[in-house]
Amino acid sequence: MRVLVADPIAEEGVERLRQVATVDVKPKLSVEELCREVGQYDALVVRSQTTVTAEIIEHGRNLRVIGRAGVGVDNIDVDAATRCGIVVVNAPSGNTVSAAEHTLALMLSLARNVTQADSQLRAGVWARSKLTGSELRNKTLGIVGLGNIGTQVAVRAQSFEMRTIAYDPFVSSDYARTYKVGLVSLDQLLGEADFITLHVPLSPATRNLIGPAELARMKPTTRIINCARGGVVDEEAVAAALDEGKLAGAAFDVFTTEPPTGSPLLATPRSVLTPHLGASTVEAQTNVALDIAEQVLAVLQGRMSKHAVNVPHGSPEVLPFVRMSTTVGGFAGQLMEGQLARVNIRYGGELADSDCEPLKAAVISGVLQQATEDRVNLVNAGLVARQRGLRIAEESDPACENYSNLLTVTLETDTGKTTVSGTVRDDEVHIVQVNDFWMDLHLAEGHFLFCDHIDGPGLVGAIGTLLGKANINISFMHLSRLAPRGKALLIMALDEPLGEAQRQQILAVPNIHTAKTVSLGNAGLSRGAD
Repeated sequence: MRVLVADPIAEEGVERLRQVATVDVKPKLSVEELCREVGQYDALVVRSQTTVTAEIIEHGRNLRVIGRAGVGVDNIDVDAATRCGIVVVNAPSGNTVSAAEHTLALMLSLARNVTQADSQLRAGVWARSKLTGSELRNKTLGIVGLGNIGTQVAVRAQSFEMRTIAYDPFVSSDYARTYKVGLVSLDQLLGEADFITLHVPLSPATRNLIGPAELARMKPTTRIINCARGGVVDEEAVAAALDEGKLAGAAFDVFTTEPPTGSPLLATPRSVLTPHLGASTVEAQTNVALDIAEQVLAVLQGRMSKHAVNVPHGSPEVLPFVRMSTTVGGFAGQLMEGQLARVNIRYGGELADSDCEPLKAAVISGVLQQATEDRVNLVNAGLVARQRGLRIAEESDPACENYSNLLTVTLETDTGKTTVSGTVRDDEVHIVQVNDFWMDLHLAEGHFLFCDHIDGPGLVGAIGTLLGKANINISFMHLSRLAPRGKALLIMALDEPLGEAQRQQILAVPNIHTAKTVSLGNAGLSRGAD
């Protein structure tokens, strides 16, 4: 077996690969050079410097696996790799401790004005009275996203005697209690926290998760830290809040554009900025290198990789049902309210007699894609659910009235249940049930508005008028009702995403109880769930 390492990784990872395979380390290859070289190798390992395009993948006629020594795989054409039967693996957990520690370093720097004191002292200024800081003890830390890194931040913050609260609908209350973290709504967190740190993936729903409206809910003494992803926090809004004295401080390790040339944060004195150093420790680089080596070797040796990004979910015949399971799980995850505790999966019709493990993994992947960058596959589905304290229940029923196959997912939270059912017909996915309402929706990728309301004249027109004023086009709509002028569900497919301001306007329309948004294709942690 031959492995090409196209970007520098820690020597420990290279040595682990060499225990099993012949390894060539050739960094800084041009696209043309990589296309010429890659055909000789069974595996390709990269970090973030090398972009693995479809052209490179097509030249990798012997490639069996591509490894990304890090979390994201946006520099790899995963679809092209999948078409060529190449497994893509990553190393999502090797930098957890380093990222958590860097978060605490930025928090302490903000609290004690470390960077300002250093720069002033080097400039010959001794101004102790202007650099009075704040203790972490007895302060409230608000954590947005209680995944692996967020949890480690909480554990370390508690050693400073901080009160820790978190917003993450996709972990159980039992899990949070285990780590002495109180689960709260995003609004409550924004209002109570003295320090706010974010640990969520970047997606359409989390882009600018913290913007002008959210900043306005914070205390003027609040300090915010972003070591997650650039774009999760509105940099211009934070800079304006700092300049206007509405925010005490901000620390950023990640930026919308990197390097952040022209970012308004660069001119703001009450900010601490670092160049994406969250994973830049000797230990993290070693862990990531060893982790990716193990994942690559697992695939080369015919074993399943627990961090496979595109691991096949069974035979080609089951793939439409896997897509349907992911879609149903994603819909349910975005429509639910409250704190998730239990996932119930019911396999109906011909699904009851099939291998349901790929479908369960796809459901969990769909539900949790709102909150984590961890890819869920056949190997790690149960582990990922257990890590978040979620209970998974399954049942099968060969008898299925009206459908040859039917998958029903019910999410139980502390506020109630959300049910979504789907079926596959002619290899196409159809959503056929949302809670008490039955329908038949063939949905492609896009944005959707769900409104629970009381059926009556003028309501659809009022919503259409609001969307028209916002220049949001409706591609189609569906109305399901239990009785004339009774409870009803309106679903609109939108060509453009619905903003929070427009969603609030729709909620203000008489007889509308809820207005929720769902995105198919690349969804994220929802913040619109009234």
